Amino acid sequence: MFDRQILRKALRTARAGLSAAERARSSRLIARWIAGTHWLAPGRRVAIFMSMPEEIDTAPLIELAHRRGCELFFPRIENLRQRRLGFTPPDANLLRNRLGIVEFGGAARKAAAAMQIIFVPLVGFDRRGNRLGMGAGFYDRALAFRRRRQHWRGPVLIGIAHSCQQTSTIEPLNTDVPLDVIVTERGIGFFRGEKA
Repeated sequence: MFDRQILRKALRTARAGLSAAERARSSRLIARWIAGTHWLAPGRRVAIFMSMPEEIDTAPLIELAHRRGCELFFPRIENLRQRRLGFTPPDANLLRNRLGIVEFGGAARKAAAAMQIIFVPLVGFDRRGNRLGMGAGFYDRALAFRRRRQHWRGPVLIGIAHSCQQTSTIEPLNTDVPLDVIVTERGIGFFRGEKA
């Protein structure tokens, strides 16, 4: 039987075991892999999360997207109870929400469907593009429209993670939205539709 909580704990333990030097190296390599793609084109609406301490440091990726002239957006929890997530442009108003996640406080928000690229946080992923998040389902709810589409039209969902976060199989729930692409320090893996 597949136990998401046990797997989530094991993958978080593996990730937590990485040294600061390994984390920094992975973050730089991931930004370098992404720099070699067409994803961060000028004017493209790109959503990037601000990383928690054990996640891939997204600062090099944010800097790269900014230099390339992307229109940047960051996730913001709109309603904790209903698990609703929107995306807001950066502003001077940084705050920490009730879950301890740093967010921009700006009022202007866009839905996930308005993004062209979304870099998605994760705890684990498998070779088919199934993603294991923290368990609250914010991203899956925001991206639910993707499950109803018969033809793939984006936004491109790109997971970024350490390679130690890969597992053999994640049994998806019927509410899960799979990744299109994964980028680790080892390179880029494509699951459906998108090419670099």
